[in-house]
Amino acid sequence: MNFVSNFFKGISIGAGAILPGISSGVLCVIFGIYEKLLDSILGFFKNIKENLKFLFPITLGTIIGVLIFSKILNYFLYAYPIQTKSAFVGLILTTVPSLVRDVNKKSKFKLRYILYLIFALILGLSTVFLERNMIVSSSAEFNYFYLILCGFLMSIGVIVPGVSSTIILMLLGVYSTYLTSVSAIYLPILVPMGIGLALGSFVFMKLTKICLDKYYAQTFYTIIGFTLGSVLVIWPDFTFDLSGLLSFLCMMIGPLFALWKN
Repeated sequence: MNFVSNFFKGISIGAGAILPGISSGVLCVIFGIYEKLLDSILGFFKNIKENLKFLFPITLGTIIGVLIFSKILNYFLYAYPIQTKSAFVGLILTTVPSLVRDVNKKSKFKLRYILYLIFALILGLSTVFLERNMIVSSSAEFNYFYLILCGFLMSIGVIVPGVSSTIILMLLGVYSTYLTSVSAIYLPILVPMGIGLALGSFVFMKLTKICLDKYYAQTFYTIIGFTLGSVLVIWPDFTFDLSGLLSFLCMMIGPLFALWKN
């Protein structure tokens, strides 16, 4: 049963990662597997059998989600953008209270923790504002080591929930080059960026793990802040008609997902 559940969570993570304003990290958090993913990857060789048992269905599901179901989600985003975004908003809003409860069970709540949440929320929204108002360079030449650096920094958006990899690549001036290389599978660009991404993912997973071990509540309230930022980014424009009613019903899908993740 855990295999099937983790498999479908992986599909959701892979497919949902294409939604603007939503990162894979956010989906891992709302499905309640973020911490365990960090532990399993960083401590993979400590218990290969158990870690492989946990990681394999999620990885398989993520690959399938990216390759197959992301196309379906893309269609719904194009044909029914408000309803699709509403479903994700409902999912996030429903799971955030349970995340807060889980944090407070492990660490006694202190009022100053709210400052971490607010800071992350403002930072996340600021990066999205920058992303929407930046002029993206369409062509440039980059050397091998700079591309490795870009992949390394890009990993921040992969590992830290709610942080946009897009804005990082835009600030570095490689966003258009990256998109073109992905669509054409242009290895001279993808290989060095992939090397940097792998190195950066390990480093930032390690740093995140250290922060969770030493400053659990502060770190997780920061993550929750970034997660809430995702809600404001994708919040749909509701209308008072049949479309608005359907959007509200789609938002009610969130509680069902929240029950399923448990």
